[in-house]
Amino acid sequence: MTDKKLIFILKICITIGICLILLGIYLHNYSETIDAMGVKGIMISAACVALGMVLSLPTKMYLTYLLVIRETEHHD
Repeated sequence: MTDKKLIFILKICITIGICLILLGIYLHNYSETIDAMGVKGIMISAACVALGMVLSLPTKMYLTYLLVIRETEHHD
């Protein structure tokens, strides 16, 4: 797998993660259906936020690491 392909996949993961975080926030704050579900609704919105964090944060760190490595190799 080339670096460009890997970076593209990581960017997709970050985008999906941020979308899931925003979905979880929307569900928690504005969705009447989730509010009516009680604890199960809170668990659903929290799961969206948690999965979004899992997808976005480590991926962002790895992507930054790859870009720093590429920049270092480019200057040498």
